[in-house]
Amino acid sequence: MNSTPQTPDPRPVYAAAAEQLFQLISTVRPGHLDLPTPCDAYDVRALLGHVVSGARRIATVPGGGDGVGEEVPEWIGEVPAERWAKLYDEGRARVNAAWSNDAVMDAVVTVPWGSMPGRIAMAGSVMETVTHTWDLARALERDDTLDEGPAHFALAAARRALPAEGREGAPFGEARQVPEDAGVYVRLAAWLGRDPEWRIPSVEGRPGGVRGRAGRNSSENPPIA
Repeated sequence: MNSTPQTPDPRPVYAAAAEQLFQLISTVRPGHLDLPTPCDAYDVRALLGHVVSGARRIATVPGGGDGVGEEVPEWIGEVPAERWAKLYDEGRARVNAAWSNDAVMDAVVTVPWGSMPGRIAMAGSVMETVTHTWDLARALERDDTLDEGPAHFALAAARRALPAEGREGAPFGEARQVPEDAGVYVRLAAWLGRDPEWRIPSVEGRPGGVRGRAGRNSSENPPIA
């Protein structure tokens, strides 16, 4: 992701995006955990583990960490549905505190996707937070409740960070085509290679009862990537 003078302070957007994700996670119930999501690697349980671990990782960066060291565990064990919101709330609080110093915005930091000014690294974290919010919202069939503000920032960051084609080695598929007047979350999902029309499968007309794509059972831990 390239730095530009026009990149605004991403911290207020991160705070808004994280609040929205927290509120969404607060609606997760035990029957949701095995549902698939638009992010092929994750069912809901694994996605929650990923966003909790991701917050913990980005919180280590201003102190000199790179988000992949031993200070952040790669696995999160089995967690009851009602505990995920608290874990994420603790993670986002760490992020907000760790990045509160204005000086870190222009300092060069190292994150899992490279070394760059802090504001660019945090913009990437906003992009990830907002995208996974859409993933979870689609899985829960609540995407019509999402605030568009963070998604506009995330889409701009995504377009700066990723070319439309030639993404070999990146954890995203090729950008998909959607109408320019499509909703901003749909445009973000499409730019990041997700199926913008993805909807949760149904069983006898009802969502639920569908195993996650990884076929994970309750005794397994979700991988954190």
